[in-house]
Amino acid sequence: MAETYLKIIKEAEGKSRDKKEQINQAREIWSKGFVAEEIGNYCKNNHVMDTTESKHKGLLTANDIANWSATIEKPLSYDYKNYTVCKTGPWGQGPTFLQQLALLKKFDLDALDEKSSEFVHLVVEATKLAFADREAFYGDTNFNEIPMDILLSEKYNIQRRSLISERASMEVRPGNIPGFGGEVSVRPKGTTPESFSKFDIGEPTVARFDEPNPNSLGNTKGDTTHFDIIDKWGNMIAGTPSGGWLQSSPIIPELGFCLSNRGQMFWLDNKSPACMGPKRRPRTTLSPSLALKDGVPYMVFGTPGGDQQDQWSLHLFLRHVHFGLNLQEAIDAPGFSTAHFPNSFYPRETDIGHLAVEGRFPKNTIDELKKKGHKVCIDTDWSLGRMTAASKENGILKGAANPRFMQGYAIGR
Repeated sequence: MAETYLKIIKEAEGKSRDKKEQINQAREIWSKGFVAEEIGNYCKNNHVMDTTESKHKGLLTANDIANWSATIEKPLSYDYKNYTVCKTGPWGQGPTFLQQLALLKKFDLDALDEKSSEFVHLVVEATKLAFADREAFYGDTNFNEIPMDILLSEKYNIQRRSLISERASMEVRPGNIPGFGGEVSVRPKGTTPESFSKFDIGEPTVARFDEPNPNSLGNTKGDTTHFDIIDKWGNMIAGTPSGGWLQSSPIIPELGFCLSNRGQMFWLDNKSPACMGPKRRPRTTLSPSLALKDGVPYMVFGTPGGDQQDQWSLHLFLRHVHFGLNLQEAIDAPGFSTAHFPNSFYPRETDIGHLAVEGRFPKNTIDELKKKGHKVCIDTDWSLGRMTAASKENGILKGAANPRFMQGYAIGR
């Protein structure tokens, strides 16, 4: 891989002495030069074993890469108290964060204890509804009209909010918006045929460096990556660059890196907004966040974690906004999450009523959640969450990182 980058640099410098032009040339070499050619050749001429236990070629061509370029898009945003949260559009799962805020907006969270069963219950029930809508409506906005204005409207959320009761929901309940969306397919956990479930595939986002247990194929899991950076001028970036997993995608020998596996996000149901098709973007779980406070850029935050990304990051935000926890305290607080919706990764099972909580929650909270009907799974004390965050306010830069499994770091200079 080092040789690949050095070759790009040498070729780019050979075409211009201007730095900006060298950067443009490097991009051209990547998308239309030897890099794209080698990717195309590898996919065309190599058969690789996949989960069908047979060998298939890759789908990318050099022409695909030449005809694609990254775009700049306006973020989707939602106002909550004196904050504005910015997320990706519904080609990814990012708007579920905003839908959860829209559902929770009318509940008096300020009056609750952030470790109470009432707080956890309200948040989890809102999560179930928002993620059910993800399955029904989200997809590449270049090919689908996604009714985000309706999904974030107060009129829609009055009706959706009324579905949240004192009892845990045991149904996957997407909203109904005439003319939009598709059917939601639910495969209950444990019903996947053994011939497929043995592969233990999916996103390696819950790996623990202290538990490198191999799966049924003898592979260990890595992890998604996330970073939040603020420079001395106040420029902010949150990024979740992930998808090229070495343990499940072959290295292209001539280049030294593998291709992204994010195509597994697609559905093969052509009625789904997230169905596979030429030039379509997969509905990824990657979901960085940026928040403005009183109209001023304030915080960037995010996490690895697949379907948990817009749960764990929401919990940090709510604890910071409603209960006054600083960034590190909000990250350190006991984690929780639910899998009560189709998983984004094969075999896409749904664990109806599931609620995972860290054992650090008070016993009374856990007992009350069980009484409300949640299928509570008590995880180890420091296990749920991978958050990092950085903020700037009154000229002071602040950073915080997840202490779980020693995977995150906050660094300032």
